[in-house]
Amino acid sequence: MTGEGGLRRELGLAGVTVSGIGIILGAGIYALLGEATGLAGNAVWLSFGIAAVMAACTALSYAELSSMFPRAAAEYAYVSEAFGRKAAFVVGWLILASGVLSTATVALGFGGYVAGATALPIVPAALLLIAGLSALAVLGIRETALFAIAMTLIEAGGIVFVILIGLPHLGSVDYFVMPNGFSGVFKGAALVFFAFMGFEEMVKLAEETKDPERTIPRAVLLALAIAVALYMLVTVSAVSVLGWERLAASSAPFAEIAGAVLGEQAFAVITLVALFATANTALLLLVAASRLAYGMAAAGSLPAALGRVHGRFGTPWVAVAAAGAISAGFLFAGNIAYVANATNVALFLTFLTINAVVIVLRFREPDTPRPFLVPGAALGVPLVPVLGILFSVFLLFQLEAAVLVLGGVLLVSGGVIAVFRG
Repeated sequence: MTGEGGLRRELGLAGVTVSGIGIILGAGIYALLGEATGLAGNAVWLSFGIAAVMAACTALSYAELSSMFPRAAAEYAYVSEAFGRKAAFVVGWLILASGVLSTATVALGFGGYVAGATALPIVPAALLLIAGLSALAVLGIRETALFAIAMTLIEAGGIVFVILIGLPHLGSVDYFVMPNGFSGVFKGAALVFFAFMGFEEMVKLAEETKDPERTIPRAVLLALAIAVALYMLVTVSAVSVLGWERLAASSAPFAEIAGAVLGEQAFAVITLVALFATANTALLLLVAASRLAYGMAAAGSLPAALGRVHGRFGTPWVAVAAAGAISAGFLFAGNIAYVANATNVALFLTFLTINAVVIVLRFREPDTPRPFLVPGAALGVPLVPVLGILFSVFLLFQLEAAVLVLGGVLLVSGGVIAVFRG
């Protein structure tokens, strides 16, 4: 069975949901927990709860739009319907930049883990990872999904393992200790919002999903709900075992929790799980970026070659190769942490726009079928997307000025290309 443009419809609800969980859980929770605890104290669970509400508003908007326009181009298709192709190109450009930069950053994280355990340097290890994942992504979406499912189970298993370790320690601390008050809790929420990102990548699998109008929205909500439940439980367990001061001082909090309770072998196991988590996140980011490039090429906004589908494997092999090659190129930029942070600007601007699209289309295309409808409206205006816009603006103002400038450069460059391409 093939979808639009020849992509094979291989994925059901379970496949899309697990892929989404794999992106959302990713490497973020393994790295962000300690820093967030330093801001919010034992109330870090509350930071995750607030971030979950902010993420859910935009996830609901994505769910409605994906039910209306189940296309691989995702954001490009949605924005094109509401604001035209030039605005859509700019948003697509921002998301593509975010995708390849994120892939490179996560691959370097993988290389760091490998370098710590072997003699292989960081960049060669990251290059090998991107090459191997690109080959897997070309082989087929079913093979990619099976690999992602296996990695996600390991990844989630590490989180469940930490939750179980913490169960005997529940009640050992005051879970409302806030060393920086509510201000610290809100700053922690802005930080850990990044750990919820990934639901926006799921919609790019629409043309490889069976019954996407219904499957994609359900998968987005299921994946986010499971991630929220795991995050809330693991944060409570973590502070129960170590307390916020010790947790905040740790650069590898999950591994330290396991080591504190079960010894060095458990420390090594959780480190290995983090290695799987980074590989899985890099794979799913690479797939999402290639599907967006494919969809934009099919719409005529990027070179037609990126829209080619492999005759045997049914995957957009040129788009995969291009996304992999560009990501690999960024590995040689050295320390790209500053550049990678610009992806946050791209995402927040995109989230703001996507929520606005939902509102505009409610008035412009009221009769278009919506298998999934965001609940709640006043005078015809859907309230959840309004909250999504406000949250996106709030998150933008949490970023440093230098990062906002770099994000602005990406925005302006996309606009200039859109104008000259007509």
